[in-house]
Amino acid sequence: MRLGWAELLIIFTIVLLIVGARRLPEVGRSLGQAIREFQRALRRRSDSDDDHQDPRPPR
Repeated sequence: MRLGWAELLIIFTIVLLIVGARRLPEVGRSLGQAIREFQRALRRRSDSDDDHQDPRPPR
């Protein structure tokens, strides 16, 4: 599913109305931090999955 410019503008307008212009940078910052933490956790999980693989070659 792809969002076009019109859809993004509508979403942004709704968020702006709900959150307010003053708190919008704070909300954006928090969202960015949450996304980074989520990606970091995914990378850690992927790395730990690689460490726990069976060292024997497949038959």
